[in-house]
Amino acid sequence: MAILPIITFPDKILRKKARKIKTIDSSIKRLSYDMVDTMNDAGGIGLAANQVGVLKRLIVVQLPEEEPRIYVNPEIIYREGSRMVEEGCLSVPGFIGTVERSIWVKFRALNLESKTVRIKADSLLAQVLEHEVDHLNGILYMDHLEDHEKLRPISSEEYSSTIRPDQGSNLNDDLAKFHTHSQSEIQPS
Repeated sequence: MAILPIITFPDKILRKKARKIKTIDSSIKRLSYDMVDTMNDAGGIGLAANQVGVLKRLIVVQLPEEEPRIYVNPEIIYREGSRMVEEGCLSVPGFIGTVERSIWVKFRALNLESKTVRIKADSLLAQVLEHEVDHLNGILYMDHLEDHEKLRPISSEEYSSTIRPDQGSNLNDDLAKFHTHSQSEIQPS
């Protein structure tokens, strides 16, 4: 399979809503396998198709010590509770922030065999599913920050152990301007 380039903030594709997949064909399967390879190469635990420049409703997830999961047309159908968690993103390398996420979620998607998958998830899986479905809707985790100033750089030690460094990319100026971006900029595709 192939390692795909990961799109980083402030690229506008991250603010667009992904389109529903009508047919799970060989191109979707190939894309999903490439996304798994890309996610693993970058040291992530989740990746949405628009993070690799494809506006299709497809996510991949791989929690530590587990096999990769591939979900087509995923959706969160119910949320319950609230908790504050530290979160980062492969599309915003080198930064983390504290966001509010659900305690547990009910989730529905298709697998690559076009079978419906339903999950009641909590803890890290619930967080990752919410984060990746947000991506498909043009929402970044930074949008959930109570105060945009709470987005903070992580040390090089933390950074290298959690996210593969993006070679030469410096997002400081774009992130400093983040407060001027709003949900109204989300463009349906």
